[in-house]
Amino acid sequence: ETAEQLGWQAPDHVVVPAASGSQLTKIAKGFRELARVGLLDEEPHVRVSGAQALGCSPIATAFAEGVDYVRPVKPDTIAKSLAIGNPADGIYALDEVRSSGGAFGAVSEGEIVEGIRLLATTEGVFTETAGGVTIATLARLAADGVVRPDERVVAYVTGAPTMEAFAGAFDIEDRS
Repeated sequence: ETAEQLGWQAPDHVVVPAASGSQLTKIAKGFRELARVGLLDEEPHVRVSGAQALGCSPIATAFAEGVDYVRPVKPDTIAKSLAIGNPADGIYALDEVRSSGGAFGAVSEGEIVEGIRLLATTEGVFTETAGGVTIATLARLAADGVVRPDERVVAYVTGAPTMEAFAGAFDIEDRS
């Protein structure tokens, strides 16, 4: 779907929320398969970056420490959909990010809420916490120069929000 929306072009960089790590690896594999079957003009080189909440960031921690294993953690984050402390595909996600030249980021609870708010106020898209993790990580990677201004970037915003979960965070008045 991403390649199709981009006119059968691959993006330069993707930022993907990571719980088990599986989605991240499958997105990267998908671009390679599209090229193999001739739907993309050339073999893409998509830089893949992962996004995790600081309160559950075993893959991001392994990336930062430069190790080739993922140490399990006890999740403690508002990003419940990403709260997998022992990610089954963590080492594969780690390998994919490293081999593509991407990075892993881990963002705080406040940054997650700010990511949700930013997406809602600038794009009119209301997301749950995983989307906030992705947007906040993208902002951090851009500020750090990992995501470059000349790149075509796709941020994967996943999950379905509930208004009740975030009403207090956005000064939303009850109109019932």
